[in-house]
Amino acid sequence: MNHEYAAKGMIKVTDYRQVYDKLLAIVDKNNIKIDEYLKEHTYTRLGGKADLFVTPANYEEVQRIVQFAKQESIDFTLLGNGSNLIVRDGGIRGIVITLKNLTAITTNDNHIIAQSGAAIIDTSRAALSAKLSGLEFACGIPGTVGGALFMNAGAYGGEIKDVLDYCIVVDRNGELKKRKAVELELAYRTSNIAENGDIVLEAAFHLQPGDYDDIKAVMDDLTYRRESKQPLEYPSCGSVFKRPPGYFAGKLIQDSGLQGKRIGGAEVSTKHAGFIVNKDNATAEDYIALIKFVQKTVKEKFDVTLEREVKIIGDDVKSSE
Repeated sequence: MNHEYAAKGMIKVTDYRQVYDKLLAIVDKNNIKIDEYLKEHTYTRLGGKADLFVTPANYEEVQRIVQFAKQESIDFTLLGNGSNLIVRDGGIRGIVITLKNLTAITTNDNHIIAQSGAAIIDTSRAALSAKLSGLEFACGIPGTVGGALFMNAGAYGGEIKDVLDYCIVVDRNGELKKRKAVELELAYRTSNIAENGDIVLEAAFHLQPGDYDDIKAVMDDLTYRRESKQPLEYPSCGSVFKRPPGYFAGKLIQDSGLQGKRIGGAEVSTKHAGFIVNKDNATAEDYIALIKFVQKTVKEKFDVTLEREVKIIGDDVKSSE
């Protein structure tokens, strides 16, 4: 779940300590870091520093941080687990928060209720344990529940919109709200969550009773297919491009002869052309340049426009100096 909160001001270097001190009234000191490298928090191992990196422990702290950022006109960015994200080398200004402490998963009849920071993979496993069917498709998606809602994550014919009942969010004013699935305008790899300025805190998935062995068999098959076809041995942001109508992005890239193409330390995977991997200490600049090169080449060869699925946020190095 990654989107930038539009704010009126920008935190200054000389204000770090003052803002840090004010945040101590909201969260424990162990949950605030200054100048934290975001490459430590992204699957690509890319990203410069966050001015202030905050990991709230509960819903109330998230509300109070949002309210504080708005009152103080401080730039505010929400970071998921960084699985479908490129953070530029200049990092991110202001406050960056992650909900990695909110990971509870519970079962209520035919519902699995998971907090935003829980891995969607773990949520699918909880459904298996409860003998509930419907989340099998998510057993290999490397993201959080919040991120899965944010981009309506999907795989192998299933999507979040197929099983989501409702979610609890913090809105741009710091208020708790309940949103029904239909309110999120879930479509192919998109939703209105960022547009509305919402932060997902938890989601309720309505599933169907099933047989444990049948559910596990499907999950085992999907896991095997994922592990055998995807370059999981290298850092990456997952599938880089959306599927263009009538085509497969990976096939177009492969047919363009781009597998193994490198710019700096970033490489189009030789295992799955739809992935770009961090082969050798790549920078975000390397990644972005390679993405643009792939888009340009596929457009020239097939007249097909590849639209990015991966999100790119943050500042270039020059703009942060």
